Amino acid sequence: MITRHLQKTLQKTLLRQPAVVLLGPRQVGKTTLAHQVSKEKESIYLDLESPEDLQKLVDPVLYLRLHESHLVILDEIQRAPHLFLSLRGLIDVRRREGRPAGHFLLLGSASLELLKQSSESLAGRIAQLELTPFTALEVEYDNHDFMRLWLRGGFPNSFLEKNDQFSFEWRRDFIKSYLERDIPQLGPRIPSETLRRFWTMLAYVQGSLLNASQLAKNLGVSVQTVTRYIDLLVDLLLVRRLQPFHANIGKRLVRSPKVYIRDTGLLHSLLGIKDSETLQSHPIMGVSFESFVIENCLNCAPPSTSAYFYRTAAGAEIDLLLEMPDQSLWAIEIKRSLSPKVQKGFYHAQADLKPKRSFVIYAGTERYPIAGNVDAISLYDFLVELRQFGK
Repeated sequence: MITRHLQKTLQKTLLRQPAVVLLGPRQVGKTTLAHQVSKEKESIYLDLESPEDLQKLVDPVLYLRLHESHLVILDEIQRAPHLFLSLRGLIDVRRREGRPAGHFLLLGSASLELLKQSSESLAGRIAQLELTPFTALEVEYDNHDFMRLWLRGGFPNSFLEKNDQFSFEWRRDFIKSYLERDIPQLGPRIPSETLRRFWTMLAYVQGSLLNASQLAKNLGVSVQTVTRYIDLLVDLLLVRRLQPFHANIGKRLVRSPKVYIRDTGLLHSLLGIKDSETLQSHPIMGVSFESFVIENCLNCAPPSTSAYFYRTAAGAEIDLLLEMPDQSLWAIEIKRSLSPKVQKGFYHAQADLKPKRSFVIYAGTERYPIAGNVDAISLYDFLVELRQFGK
């Protein structure tokens, strides 16, 4: 059992909030984490994809009143959005009775609609947390585990498989399940083969500026349809749109977002990369490493951190710009090299934005200054520093 860093945060949040919604893509470990947390309190688990469990909630208020002393875990809550109104009434009654916290743990595999529903129905009564695939801080960290996490991605079943071939097959089946079962259940009527082609196209343009017109042309659909497909994959927490940083500095700034498939294991599966040797010689290697680092950084960053990239028409560029909770800027360059060299564009971007701290995250393990206030640092050490921010 790999202990998730989010476990303590979830436990503390349940002590102060009546309801918590735990978001994350399917198979990321939400149910396992919920069961770990439920060991501390008498609980009841309901899977809203199970007809038997759904039948118990035909009259949700009556059923949930029978379990007032339990932590009620409702899995796949987006399947039953009508329950939010019932939960609101029960929470308000319990608050008046002096029982303000720890009643409901809601698990969801899609974000946008779920957050909209919960914010409208449970405003002031619910906290939202996201469980991501494994990060480099959550696995036993050595070079072997680093490569395995980068190659296979952080979904528990993929990372923990017996060998790379089994892991690849698990990810292939995972993608097929999303395309053929999960996405149709959420409502959009998109042919699975069309969405698979689109997902694969995104893999080939990983980390580049979004060119919706070119994607639409290649897929034979409208730009609006491409935008809708991206919105869907973002909503399912499978794709990330990294927005450009805008500042009033008198420069011509890039305004298109970058698009990343969030889990590098899924990225490699879509590109047919089965082992580390193939990855090391593949043209996507550098961008894959960049996306691996970015996702780890964002998954370990303090709450209220905002993430961007920075690029000007003149070539000043920062791979990842973190606006920390104290409003300070951290500039991050990413290099898949043991002897990283920083390009002029990074220094020009530093001069534009004047970040408080600047780093080059690279493939080595030693930390050392490169120039000025720029430190070369390993991904693991940088994530530790992120975790310690504000403590």
